[in-house]
Amino acid sequence: MPEGDTVHRTAGRLREALAGRMLTGCDLRVPRYATVDLSGSLVDDVVARGKHILIRVGPRGADGGTARPVSVHSHLKMEGRWDVYRAGERWRRPAHTARAVLRVDGAEAVGFSLGALDVVARADEDDAVGPLGPDLLGPDWDPARAAANLATDPTRPVGLALLDQRLLAGIGNEYRSELCFLRGVLPQTPVSQAGDLRAWADLAHRLLLVNRDSVRRTTTGVDRDGARTWVYDRGRRPCRRCGTPIRVGRLGEPISGVDAERTVWWCPTCQR
Repeated sequence: MPEGDTVHRTAGRLREALAGRMLTGCDLRVPRYATVDLSGSLVDDVVARGKHILIRVGPRGADGGTARPVSVHSHLKMEGRWDVYRAGERWRRPAHTARAVLRVDGAEAVGFSLGALDVVARADEDDAVGPLGPDLLGPDWDPARAAANLATDPTRPVGLALLDQRLLAGIGNEYRSELCFLRGVLPQTPVSQAGDLRAWADLAHRLLLVNRDSVRRTTTGVDRDGARTWVYDRGRRPCRRCGTPIRVGRLGEPISGVDAERTVWWCPTCQR
């Protein structure tokens, strides 16, 4: 699943390609919006909100387009991605997985395998992203509020609370495991026993911020294959700090709907 920094980079690429330009083509390949054509409308902006992307399209221009400002809202979920291509360039993913194609002169943005795709009135954006907590990379970031949100259920495992986008938006499975290691806390530990929650929020913000503009994410500070993470995806390999084999297991809440059970990694010596 893409992390918040990946989504913000994606929004940046889309903004560079689309913002301030008029759509010359619009193909939304989901039944509900199959007849929606935003051609002739100006793209005002592209913004990321947690793991959501909002492509804000203005009202119609002289060539047609939408009658009122709308937003093309998408969520990448597990497999989704947006690519930007030059006009006529061959797509790098199968055409049958394309869910949205937005064209401007000289370029096109293609959303593949999107987990969610909607067109909402600009005034109704909060219906799509309103329940989210403060965005770790957004202008609304508030570490005190994020810490207070994490504290609302003190018995909940901290490794589950970190994934709850209603508490703070942008942490995925990789950052969840890495944050727990760097804080020296087992992901199964109740929030009430996880230590200073403001420190958790501050560390999460720093990690995403330092990786926001990097194609290759690293939490170790080492940009080399096989050395970029402390515990994530390193099951049974030696801990980089103490040499103890990294453990791998499952952690989730099937009833709550927060990603059900997901794989998690930890060091049984460095984390308590």
